[in-house]
Amino acid sequence: MSTNNRKPVRQRSGRAVVAAGSHKAAAAPVQSKVAASRAPTIPDVPGLAPATSAAVPFDRPLPGQFATRTMDRAFKANLARLTGGLSPAGLAALCFDWYSHLALSPGKQVELVEKASRKLARLALYAGHSAGHPETRCCIEPLPQDRRFAGEAWQQWPYNLIYQSFLLMQQWWHNATTDIDGLSEQDEREMSFVVRQLLDRYAPSNFIATNPEILKTTLEKGGMNLFEGAQNLFEDWQNAVAGKKPAGADAFQVGRDIAVTPGKVVYRNHLIELIQYAPTTDKVHPEPVLIVPAWIMKYYVLDLSPANSLVRYLVAQGHTVFMISWRNPASEDRELGMDDYRRLGVMDAIDAVSAIVPGQKVHATGYCLGGTLLSIAAAAMAREGDDRLATISTLATQVDFTEAGELTLFVRESEVSFLENMMWDQGYLDGNQMAGAFQILRSNDLIWSRLVHEYLLGERQGMNDLMAWNADLTRMPYRMHSEYLRGLFLDNDLASGRFMVDGRPINLADIRTPIFAVGTVKDHVAPWRSVYKITVHPATDVTFLLTSGGHNAGIVSEPGHPHRSYQVATKHAGDKYVAPEAWQAMVPRREGSWWTAWQPWLAGHSGGLTAPPAMGAPDKGLPPLCDAPGTYVLQD
Repeated sequence: MSTNNRKPVRQRSGRAVVAAGSHKAAAAPVQSKVAASRAPTIPDVPGLAPATSAAVPFDRPLPGQFATRTMDRAFKANLARLTGGLSPAGLAALCFDWYSHLALSPGKQVELVEKASRKLARLALYAGHSAGHPETRCCIEPLPQDRRFAGEAWQQWPYNLIYQSFLLMQQWWHNATTDIDGLSEQDEREMSFVVRQLLDRYAPSNFIATNPEILKTTLEKGGMNLFEGAQNLFEDWQNAVAGKKPAGADAFQVGRDIAVTPGKVVYRNHLIELIQYAPTTDKVHPEPVLIVPAWIMKYYVLDLSPANSLVRYLVAQGHTVFMISWRNPASEDRELGMDDYRRLGVMDAIDAVSAIVPGQKVHATGYCLGGTLLSIAAAAMAREGDDRLATISTLATQVDFTEAGELTLFVRESEVSFLENMMWDQGYLDGNQMAGAFQILRSNDLIWSRLVHEYLLGERQGMNDLMAWNADLTRMPYRMHSEYLRGLFLDNDLASGRFMVDGRPINLADIRTPIFAVGTVKDHVAPWRSVYKITVHPATDVTFLLTSGGHNAGIVSEPGHPHRSYQVATKHAGDKYVAPEAWQAMVPRREGSWWTAWQPWLAGHSGGLTAPPAMGAPDKGLPPLCDAPGTYVLQD
């Protein structure tokens, strides 16, 4: 996208620019000054008195201009709440674009008619054979990840015909929304996604009359499953209205059952609490580990139960671990931007860690969006000659958003502008609104399958620590999220060398610190091929590890976790680029947890063991403030 067409994010009024690293400098109010415009020169006319210069106002708004704009924003903000943040105008434009290109492609239309005829013939032949021979092979197989029709009851007449006809129709619609002359690849992906959501909504597995498993359970239980499902629905509705957590989440209390690794909060500002964890070994590696989690989530995903806590594992291996715990922003934090998160978050934390463990470099680790922010901070530090980082580790992190997966389906100008109106009205993006977008990416597993099991079969899904954490939602400040969507997703400024820090662009190629990057095979938030792009930009050694699992479960993968494996290889500075598919094919697979590969890498970039540092540094204004997990993580 050309930079000339980019929509700039409005500058904050009343904030002074703070230099990088000066974490104690406050953003002072500044008085806005409007320069007086130069009066136009009016020529003298013969026979008349000499003309005088008259000052005219500069860029004077039309009467009622701000009122009408506010009216537009308020209307769209309320409409966005009804549509879940999806832009009706964007959806209408997408559908019209697809339909108009299809209407101008008579050859494609003929092809679709032929495909429909062949599919009907295949279904008729299958119906005839399966009526007398139930073991007849089906005419279309579900996709490997589609488990809706795997049960034995679906193989009996007439339900086999019902689900086979649905799969054939699903395949036909895929053909109808792809490979259309003139339709862009982005529009094809978006239209296919929209149609897939509609088909998933009306799949035969979602209805009592067309789902044999629901009918069988209803007959066996005398309809009690429907009664129990109605109770589950009412309970979920009550919790949603009251703002409570889902059923079963109360069994996992922060500080009691999860996030229980001993430690102290040693620093606090408006945006973060910094936790220092207590050592459990007599000797530790001298370089501390600082973890920067994403503020889209609570930090304790990396400190869940004692058995699967990454923090506890690192501490047990002799590392001094610090963790950022983000404040849950409210409406009054609407003007917090990406640079505020960099300064008050990453840089303040590095300053505090350096004061508590003086003379040692820091192993900086970022998870998801926290890794993106850490990469921004590292590039800015490299530009300024700040060499306090020993290594950089990024977990499920994107720095190049050209192939950011299905999340890009929600990031177009129409969608971003529509979402900005809602955030402008609220001051933030609500956690439920954010969670809805992620659920749509896997609607079969996260929406419709859950509704069938809990409301029609009456079976409550058991809660675990990861699910309880996932239900502990946070908010995103208006300005920060707008800058994130526009600067990173829409314009890809970070990878393009256009991302500005303190008024100057940063470049990932300036980073010389060794990097360890982790991607997960089934990640639908940060696809591993997008994460892999970090091997392209920095001019340093990059160790890339690909592990099984998804965005969260793949990272929370303690030693002994069943069915876990990983691949790992290092691209040294100056080595030739290897495409992700070729990399995956050539790098050997190893069984077990990826933690056991990362920790030795950290140790290999550390010095000899030494005595643990003190908890905090009272003499430097960093006394222990309270026990971990602190107070910010408890904010609703």
